[in-house]
Amino acid sequence: MKVLVAGCRGMLGTDLMQGLDPHVPLGLDLPELDITDARRCREQVLDFKPEVVIHAAALTNVDWCEAHEQEALLVNGQGTGNLAAAAHEAGALFVYYSTDYVFDGIKESAYLETDPTHPLSAYGRSKLCGEEMTRSHGPNHLILRTSWLFGRNGKNFIRTIVEMARDGQPLHVVDDQLGSPTYARDLALQTWNMVRRGCRGTYHVTNSDFCSWYELARRCVEWAAVPGAHIEPVKTHEYPRPAPRPACSILANARLLSEGVPLLRSWQEAAREYVTTCLPAL
Repeated sequence: MKVLVAGCRGMLGTDLMQGLDPHVPLGLDLPELDITDARRCREQVLDFKPEVVIHAAALTNVDWCEAHEQEALLVNGQGTGNLAAAAHEAGALFVYYSTDYVFDGIKESAYLETDPTHPLSAYGRSKLCGEEMTRSHGPNHLILRTSWLFGRNGKNFIRTIVEMARDGQPLHVVDDQLGSPTYARDLALQTWNMVRRGCRGTYHVTNSDFCSWYELARRCVEWAAVPGAHIEPVKTHEYPRPAPRPACSILANARLLSEGVPLLRSWQEAAREYVTTCLPAL
């Protein structure tokens, strides 16, 4: 199977590329692939003739996107549309990663794939635009909504917290926002599993169970065995950020469950493995 991975050098892209064997991969990223250039996108996809196009390229800095919404819409919205159009023309399955931020977080239980979307932030709006662009090019697609991603390559919340704790910096973490931390490696493996099964449409894909940012930080610092580290829980209003965050963005993996697809392991198991193997004490 010929697979093109856009954003191959990002956090998720690197894990996707490592799981490609025995497929024939083409990994592209900036500067060789600019998804906002529709003509170049089309040329590169049609030249390779992939059977699957996996779109793991995005602007993901939520606060930056809040101040640069047009740029976010250009990349996460129109850029996704350019790649989806090229995949459609090539006859390829198009896989797009979306986010829990397409929801407003006011629901008091986990979000289903069928729940109405209502993003609070520019980032959430841009990713929802990407979903709409994906759907506009026909049914041969997979939209995978995920949340609180962490991985071996690049910055993420867990890495930042553990490094700050090791540096002896004061830590204040919100305890009134809930979600499901998700390991990029597990998400990449589940992506391949779903492609092989012939899944189509919109799914929620996260590691199992949920927590607050504070609980995630506290557990990861414990697993990192940082002596003397202390984390202070705070409320969202005490720690204002440029972009609003959903208070509850837990994603129920309802479609996976209903279709008999094995769910990902618990976030606790995944995060502990990540901390102890990827963030060893120096």
